[in-house]
Amino acid sequence: MHITIRQLQVFEAVARHLSYTRAAEELYLTQPAVSMQIKQLEGSTGLPLFEQIGKKIYLTQAGETMLVHARTIMQHLAVAGEEMNELLGVDSGRLRIAIASTVNYFATRLLATFAREHPAVEISLDVANRESLLARLDDNVPDLVLMGQPPKDMDLVSESFMDNPLIVISALNHPLAGRRKILLSDLAQEKFLVREPGSGTRIAMERCFAENDFHYQKGIELTGNEAIKQSVEAGLGLAIVSAHTVELELTLKRLIQLNVQGFPIMRRWYVAHRRGKRLSPTAEAFRRFVLEAGAKVS
Repeated sequence: MHITIRQLQVFEAVARHLSYTRAAEELYLTQPAVSMQIKQLEGSTGLPLFEQIGKKIYLTQAGETMLVHARTIMQHLAVAGEEMNELLGVDSGRLRIAIASTVNYFATRLLATFAREHPAVEISLDVANRESLLARLDDNVPDLVLMGQPPKDMDLVSESFMDNPLIVISALNHPLAGRRKILLSDLAQEKFLVREPGSGTRIAMERCFAENDFHYQKGIELTGNEAIKQSVEAGLGLAIVSAHTVELELTLKRLIQLNVQGFPIMRRWYVAHRRGKRLSPTAEAFRRFVLEAGAKVS
């Protein structure tokens, strides 16, 4: 059954007025044009929608059924139109953001500021490690992703917005704490607490060690930065983490940054999305907001 929206509009007007003439006047059409639309609609349904008795027209049973569906469709179209108009503006709509778990330490502040400026925007936040984040990107789930260096073999549009220094941390009572200059070779006997496979921080750490031909001793493998920090504070080993994740602990002197030669490893944070993705005005506004906020910090 092939039915056009225009046919439904004309049919609903005729059914409401029970008059071809008044429907034509409302729709700024000629009466023959209205009659033609109704005939085409009846041809598509295979059933008469109106019947004329004397000088009056009435809906047939098929016409009454069609009117219910026509009005439902028109209501859905009206709602769709309203939602499309909302999406044309920045101050409404939905924003789906996925972020690397390490980014969570400052991304929530960014989102809070953006939410205050755009209170009508519905924000969905997904926090995951790098591997899971890339899987979500591959499935085109989020509008934008905040992450470390995106892989070159993935078709993404990415822009860096802020430094992400990786530092070596230890417990306050560690023998190397307070040393002004520590060589990487001085850490040969130390155990390193590491993130789970797929973590961007772990990938960067192992790349750095490989480039310096340094073979580290792996201690406990932990999921999440909080577990890493607590374990380092308990004296279970050293760790390499983003400086953003330990701002509070360093300020409160619960952890200490070791002065290891070659550190911090300077990386960057990126805002990225799938190439070819058409960002909504809200998503585009958030992308610009992130870049501007990062420029103020860097």
